[in-house]
Order: sequence, then C-alpha cells, then structure tokens
Amino acid sequence: MDIEEDIRSLQLDSAEDINGVVNPEHEMPDVDEMDEDPKEEVQAQAVEAGPKAKDKEIPSVQDEEVEQTEKRHLNVVFIGHVDAGKSTTGGQILFLSGQVDDRTIQKYEKEAKDKSRESWYMAYIMDTNEEERVKGKTVEVGRAHFETETTRFTILDAPGHKSYVPNMISGASQADIGVLVISARKGEFETGYERGGQTREHVQLAKTLGVTKLLVVVNKMDDPTVNWSKERYDEIESKMIPFLKQSGYNVKKDVLFLPISGLMGSNLKTRMDRSICSWWDGPCLFEALDSIEVPMGDPKRPFRMPIIDKFKDMGTVVMGKVESGTIREGDSLFIMPNKDQVKVVAIYIDENRVKRAGPGENLRVRLSGVEEEDILTGFVLSSVANPISAVTEFVAQLAILELLDNAIFTAGYKAVLHIHSVVEECEIVELLQQIDPKTKKPMKKKVLFVKNGAVVLCRVQVSNMICVEKFSDFPQLGRFTLRTEGKTIAVGKVTAL
Repeated sequence: MDIEEDIRSLQLDSAEDINGVVNPEHEMPDVDEMDEDPKEEVQAQAVEAGPKAKDKEIPSVQDEEVEQTEKRHLNVVFIGHVDAGKSTTGGQILFLSGQVDDRTIQKYEKEAKDKSRESWYMAYIMDTNEEERVKGKTVEVGRAHFETETTRFTILDAPGHKSYVPNMISGASQADIGVLVISARKGEFETGYERGGQTREHVQLAKTLGVTKLLVVVNKMDDPTVNWSKERYDEIESKMIPFLKQSGYNVKKDVLFLPISGLMGSNLKTRMDRSICSWWDGPCLFEALDSIEVPMGDPKRPFRMPIIDKFKDMGTVVMGKVESGTIREGDSLFIMPNKDQVKVVAIYIDENRVKRAGPGENLRVRLSGVEEEDILTGFVLSSVANPISAVTEFVAQLAILELLDNAIFTAGYKAVLHIHSVVEECEIVELLQQIDPKTKKPMKKKVLFVKNGAVVLCRVQVSNMICVEKFSDFPQLGRFTLRTEGKTIAVGKVTAL
C-alpha cells in the first residue's frame, strides 16, 4: 500500500469515520489560534444564526400552491477568510442568474460610493443589514436562491470573521457542498492561510459538519498584483492540496480548483475569455456546481428537520433543512424534545407554497398547535411514530484537534457543543477509552487524560435536554464540534445514547 493510500485510509470519510480528522502520525492540522475574549464567543452566539430579515416575508395563505419542481436542490455554503470576496461572489452569482436587476445594482453602487467603498457594491446584495454594510463584514448567514440548467441552489453566505464562527457553523451544518473562496491578492492568501487565518478552521469545520464536496475558487485573479498569473494560481493550489488532504478530503474525487474574479464576474456563468486568461481550460463556476454529485437523504426514513429559526406570521413559522424523510401539508408531527404535537398548515420552498417536500430542502413551515415562544433554535420537527431521541448525556468518539495552552482534556472538561442547530454548554463526565488512530481499536490501558491528536471515547453531559441521533443512523444529526474561548478544540460523532 503506498503512502498516499495509507494516509487516505486514515482520513475522515464523512460517511465512515472521524478518526482521520487528526492523525498524529502525520502533520497535525493547525486549528487557528483565536486569541479571543470568551465574552465575544458568547456575543457571537447571541447574534442569531438565522437568515436575514428580508428573507422572512412569507406569502399569504391564499397564495397559489405550486408542485415541487423536478430540478434537484443543493445547499451551497460560501466559506473562507474575512475579505476573501465571499459576499461579492455570491452577489455577482445572483446578478448573473437574473435574481437581481440592473436598477438595484445601480442603487447599491451609489450607496457603496457614498460610503467610499466602491468595490463593496456587489456584497450589498448578500449583506443586507446596516451593521454588515458599515463594517464590510458578514455577521449573519445570508441566504439567497438561484437556478442553473439542472439545479436549484440555496446560497448560504457564511461569515469569515473569527468572532462569528458559531454562525459559520450554523450555515455549514445546513450545506451539501462548500465553495471555499480564497483571495489571490498578494499577501491576502497568506494571511488567511497562516495560523490565525480563517481558511484552515473553515475547511476543518466544513469537513466535520458533513460538507463532503468542495469547490476551491481562487478569487481576485484580476487584481493588479496577480493579473491572472498562472504561477500565483499554481502556488496557491500547491499549498492548499496537502492541507485539504490532512483535513480528510479526497482531493482527486471531492475537490475542484478554479480561478475567478467575483467583482468582474469572470469565469462564473460563462467560461473564461481566453484573451484574458490563456492558460485556463476548465469549467466555469456554474458548470462546476452543476456537475457535482451529492447523495441525497432518504425520503422514506423518519422525518427530521432541525429548527434554525422561528417567528410569528399568522401562526407559528419554523425554518430549517430537512435532513431525512418527507413532510406533507396536514401532517401531524412532534416538536422535540418537548413532544408538542403540531399540525403542518403550510410549507414554503423559497417563495413558493408546496404540498410536500423531501430531504435537502430548506423550508419555512407554518404550524398550528404551538406558540412561537415555546420553540428554541435546536429543537427538531420530527415524525410522531419515530421521534428523534432527546437526551442530556451521550457517548461520543472525539478527535482532539488543539487544546488551549496548558489545558488538559480530562473528566470535568467544559466546552461549547455545536451539533446541527444546537449550541449548548457541555461537560466531559468520563473518559472511557483511548483509540489507536492507526488500528482504530481501543487501547488496553485506562485513560485519565489525553493530549492533542488523541482519539477518545467519552461520556458527554449537557444541562438541557437536546435532540441528537447516533452518527451511524443519521450522520447529519450525530456529528459535532467542541469549541472553547473562540477556538475549535475537538470534533466528534455520537456513538451511543
């Protein structure tokens, strides 16, 4: 077996194992140093990870119902370091796919010019609230929709700034594929990629959260410091590939690199003009997105939809992504963990009312039988016959990435748990056994504490009842991250309830 295969066999395959996220035998992935005030982490979590206000307008009940279209639906999360151009690229995609008209663009151009931020106007399409426009930083997870020939896409524009990583986690946990935006501008790629940059942490989190396919777009290729240089593009690709492999991606099968300019719209909807970039002979972004194959959830399995947001509008409306099963108008469902029985009054995909919806769809569901204040983010809409498990303790297999300096991972260790849309404080109550990352078998000796790079089986306790599933039954509802003081310290999967 050659070394490449050996490495790959140890790597995390989203559907199989988590051991490979960290493989102490090979170089440790750097989880970025985030010397950050813990208060910021709490504030960041308080910034609601829901969609933006403009997205919440629901058509009235009298709206005409449409049958669900036959096009497949994919959720795409835009990730990457702050200022790499995620919102600008997202805005340009919406413009090119006809979701935004010329007049709106002219209005944003004027608004950006008035703020002396000429190059930000495309980002305003995705960054809709005033705080984001003033700072030039995405805070919440922006949400928008566009279509290509074969696919309907929901764009999730995740924040790049390290203070808002909890919101980025919320966005990535709803995604099927990731677009990692990297700035080619001199110095900017380096800042994002080095320790402390968000490029690395975002890649690791995306992999842990189940984003199995990644498009790496090298943005700002039109910048005067780059000028569509093949050397610069190759340099970035050669530095990223080893890191993507370490993070568990199969670079040949699951990753595609391509050069773009988000601001100019180059190589997004149509292939690159050879007179500008003679060396690129690959697809444009729309073609690449269309060609990605992602296995969909099973429409016949028990229904599961984690709730990411809720509001009042002629009843109680909840929002989320269907992880498994099918929902129909008129269904009776449980809201777990409270076991409130509710009735489905109406289902909306984008702005359209539909009769039913299956796995992978981002929905707004109007319910009767429950008050909006009785629902919390992280609750799960689930089938009555086979409801999701609600627990305060579970057994998990954890891969320790990088603990804070001087910290020891042992019974009594406290951290913040992120699992689907749940964010809860948790405590490690017992280390059960350490697992050899090479053989994947338990080690004999009793374990009292572990260090960076270890894989360990442990019992995790939370103070409030939360909805989780075993990773082997529902991967999306059984994989999680542990964070402390603004830094991801471990990733794990639920093995027993």
